[in-house]
Amino acid sequence: MSAPQDNASWQALLELPPILERLEDTGGIPVLELVEQLSEQHDLGIEAEGIAYHDRGIRVPGYDATFVHEPTGSRGRPAFSVEVNSVGSRNTWGIFDKTNSWDVYLVQAPGIAALAWISDEEYRVEEAEQFETKQDAVAAGRFSFGIFLYGGDAWQEQLEYMRRTNAPAYLQREDGSTMHPSTQSEFFQLVDSSPTEFRTSGNAPSYLGLLELEVTID
Repeated sequence: MSAPQDNASWQALLELPPILERLEDTGGIPVLELVEQLSEQHDLGIEAEGIAYHDRGIRVPGYDATFVHEPTGSRGRPAFSVEVNSVGSRNTWGIFDKTNSWDVYLVQAPGIAALAWISDEEYRVEEAEQFETKQDAVAAGRFSFGIFLYGGDAWQEQLEYMRRTNAPAYLQREDGSTMHPSTQSEFFQLVDSSPTEFRTSGNAPSYLGLLELEVTID
């Protein structure tokens, strides 16, 4: 789950058109291009230079990310992926079950914005008892997957940290504090998993709809 760094609620929420349904025709949708279009259309004032992929507190900074259509293939089910142009020699992507019912939102708070995607299944299992709608849950920061948008000094801080470390990612807790592993092995110790487990199941319960996760560094 994720919230602004001061742990306050997101103050603006925009539900996007069904962009995931366009992926098969377009092939892919770059995030920064999408956000720029949305910012201009809705006068949001978002100026993003880079991103950080978010998966249940795992954060991987990157220069951009792309929503990509995934062929059914050996999985036997349609899917979409989020591929990250990560900082340095990092390999980062997530593959998601498209048979789940997904909604994508753009959320904002002072000095920060993010794209978040959440399925009906995640909302039903984890949030429905506390929040009347999926939108209410997202506005409270209750989403497992997202892309945080950075510009200016905030983006430079992300860049500088990732250039100093040999870890594939850092971790951000719900209270806003961060954990900065120094190596890949230390990272996987902190998340109590392995590259193989990430690749075969995302180390996630099935209702989250995550089929595969890659978070490694060469």
